[in-house]
Amino acid sequence: MTGLPAFEKADLWFRYKRAVDREAREELIRKYAPLVKYVAGRLAVSMPPNVELDDLVSYGVFGLMDAIEKYDPSRGNKFETYAVARIRGAILDGLRSLDWAPHSVRQKARELERIYGQLEVKLGRPAEDREVAEALGISIEGFHRILTDIQGAGLLSLDDLWSGEGNHGPGYMTLEMLRDDRSAGPEELAEESDRKRILADSIQSLPEKERLVITLLYYEELTAKEISLVLHVSQSRVSQLHSRAILRLRGRLARLKEGLL
Repeated sequence: MTGLPAFEKADLWFRYKRAVDREAREELIRKYAPLVKYVAGRLAVSMPPNVELDDLVSYGVFGLMDAIEKYDPSRGNKFETYAVARIRGAILDGLRSLDWAPHSVRQKARELERIYGQLEVKLGRPAEDREVAEALGISIEGFHRILTDIQGAGLLSLDDLWSGEGNHGPGYMTLEMLRDDRSAGPEELAEESDRKRILADSIQSLPEKERLVITLLYYEELTAKEISLVLHVSQSRVSQLHSRAILRLRGRLARLKEGLL
């Protein structure tokens, strides 16, 4: 809600929550609508080519309305953080209802994660496309087709690497949790510090272009379209680089959890 003074925000919330002012509700929806486009734009990079951004926005609007309905200003939590999780969950729920990632596609994603993890151990460096294709026993063209097929499968997102798939409700995304230590005790802080270090080291090990896509998407918070302009490549190329990066990270982190790295 850039540009809206704090006292005006407080007044809108008071009018809606205490006075049940429907006009205040509509104003809140309009003011926070940019959050929907923000979340949809970030999720679009991990979606299959047939998923339209407008569809993601449509699903996200329901999440925003749900967040406004259930948010309690008296608790002192930041609405934007709460709303982003709700919007993201609504978009993913909408996509799941369309069966957008068949079981066979998810199997391919898991197989690629395993291959990337194994090759990294064997080679001592990130595997090249040709090497992954050889490990799968397919052509390089076939490998690229698989990458296109699995965009979005298994929720290919950095936000899900540690928190698991299928996050619902008013939870927090992984990177948001890593940044928020307001109520954490010593053990939680140490664990979060280790997670942040491991994730940062894993990202640093990525090939340059994949590392740049991850940095621009999750740290600079650019959308797929903005990243494509920065890198002078198509949005489909950005999605492919993102998919490869997440698969590498998942493979590496799985090996770390198993104590094999």
